[in-house]
Amino acid sequence: MRYHALACDYDGTLAEDGTAREETLAALVRLRESGRRVILVTGRELPDLRRVLERFDLFDRVVAENGAVLYRPDEREEKVVAEPPSAEFVRALRSEGVSPLSVGRVIVATTEPHERTVLDVIHRQGLELHVVFNKGSVMVLPSGVNKAKGLAAALADLRLSFHEVVGIGDAENDHAFLAECECAVAVASALPAVKERADFVTKGGAGRGVVELAERLIEDDLADASPRLARHDLEVGVRPSGEVVRIPAYGVNVLVAGTPGGGKSTFATSIMERLMEAQRQFCIVDPEGDYPSLEGAVVLGDRKRVPGVDEVLELLAKPERNGVVDLLGIELEGRPTFFETLFPRLVEMRSRTGRPHWIVVDETHHLLPASADAAQVLPREVQGLMLLTVHPDRVAPALLSAVDLIVVVGAEPGKTLETFSKALGMAPPRVRAGELDMGALIGWWYRQATPPFLFRSIPPQAERRRHIRKYAVGELRPDRSFYFQGPEGKLNLRAHNLTMFLQLGDGVDDETWMHHLRRGDYSSWMRRCIKDDALAAAVAAVEAGPGQTPDETRRRIRELIEDRYTAPA
Repeated sequence: MRYHALACDYDGTLAEDGTAREETLAALVRLRESGRRVILVTGRELPDLRRVLERFDLFDRVVAENGAVLYRPDEREEKVVAEPPSAEFVRALRSEGVSPLSVGRVIVATTEPHERTVLDVIHRQGLELHVVFNKGSVMVLPSGVNKAKGLAAALADLRLSFHEVVGIGDAENDHAFLAECECAVAVASALPAVKERADFVTKGGAGRGVVELAERLIEDDLADASPRLARHDLEVGVRPSGEVVRIPAYGVNVLVAGTPGGGKSTFATSIMERLMEAQRQFCIVDPEGDYPSLEGAVVLGDRKRVPGVDEVLELLAKPERNGVVDLLGIELEGRPTFFETLFPRLVEMRSRTGRPHWIVVDETHHLLPASADAAQVLPREVQGLMLLTVHPDRVAPALLSAVDLIVVVGAEPGKTLETFSKALGMAPPRVRAGELDMGALIGWWYRQATPPFLFRSIPPQAERRRHIRKYAVGELRPDRSFYFQGPEGKLNLRAHNLTMFLQLGDGVDDETWMHHLRRGDYSSWMRRCIKDDALAAAVAAVEAGPGQTPDETRRRIRELIEDRYTAPA
């Protein structure tokens, strides 16, 4: 299950003219019975909300006052998540004739056209407050307080993340929390700006749209909405053409295979960094201690200590934590047994919470070999796996058949793909012969009947920093340097890094500069020697541009280089 919670606005979304119909509330009952949480996110104050809505018991949490107040219905406990505006501020508004004026635990609210007076008082008193509009209402809150912040507090309470949430709303003040949700939905009666930014719009308006969404969640977990969520895709590399390579953040399994030392762990680390950037949780099962100090992850276990399964689950209970399960403390022959205990528990946790979003299994051929009874370990449907192996043919067939994308690294990529294909009873594809350069990979979405493709991965940050130092200010070998020679070969000015390239490029005569530009020498060097396909593609576009002056092309190429490399002035 992808979506474990519904976050729903009240006025104009759940309710029409301030009242929620019985059929709408009944849909929330069915949604909770499906195992999902329901969170109400409203701009109303709690006493006002109670006057129009009796069924607080339908909600796991209520976020009120536009994010400033969190209410737990089961415990009848109210928590204020921000400091209220001062009494002096309220008195100033009243003295200015602002009416109606409502003062909650934190929120101060009025209606248009009093927004100008409100802003004037905020300015005069030098207050750190902001104004939120909602279909004629004017709400004043401390800076940074909005529905997104309140929903984040509710999710932390429930140990969920935004990636497990569908949000639905209709008005200006819903933008903030809808933008954070994995899937953002607008009711048909929503403001045009809200519908424009939503992932999809319901056919029904207030109330009816919520019923429609609840039914779709129960029926198939919004399966047909997945193609509309490409904004969550992970950028993992770039093709020689400059096209970015992306993989869905949800719903796929990836196999990374190739010879030892070919870069499997490097590619996996790069993916982990993308997941951390997206705040998606992962757990790495590490049999050989290859991830001892992955930044942003907690390592459990080492050569002297065996990690406990419950310890792993306790760590991952908090959505912001990532885990590396180091198995070096377990004898080699005992590691598959430990994995057969841990993996079902991770899958069960995911069925309850949606996390960890990705499970990374290194040395898969050892932990779940072809001889293992994978049916006892694997769920009926599995996704969000990254499997790393030297021997794809030695991986349990049931696990191998769940793979959607294979990424090949190292020497003999054709042989690796042939081994993978034969294990699945398929004809192997044709690929380039020879060894892949470090950082170069071959990807194959074999289920889509498309040919394999070459791409270069995004280096992990530590490697990226080394790359920048090496190519921006380092000393490239003579055969990897760029030489400004001019149309008649009279010059021989060597640029042994990008900084020197920029300095020499600014200094050479226009004829020499344009000679190399028209030949495509700059992009060719950046592709072959700097090993930056994206930069090379961008520079090639400059080289191919018609009617450009030497100064203009120098400026554009300098901007491209400085945008990607922190070269000193």
